[in-house]
Amino acid sequence: MRIEDAIEEKFKCTKCRGTSCRIKEVAMTGTGLSKLLDIQHNHFLFVSCENCGYVEVYNPSILEGKSRGQLGTVLDILFG
Repeated sequence: MRIEDAIEEKFKCTKCRGTSCRIKEVAMTGTGLSKLLDIQHNHFLFVSCENCGYVEVYNPSILEGKSRGQLGTVLDILFG
């Protein structure tokens, strides 16, 4: 299961308790040489509640580093 699909399935807004969201992946440069060469090696998922617009930011490389069993646990903690 993709991380985006798992987030959408378990999403619950921390502000309004809404259960639907939109996810956008954003890439950004770092500092120093990567900024100078416009190398975008920082990737984040911006998860927006469709009810109130509140946005949370997640680092997918951390979530992808978890095993399948742990990913469910992490998402349960975030959206439980």
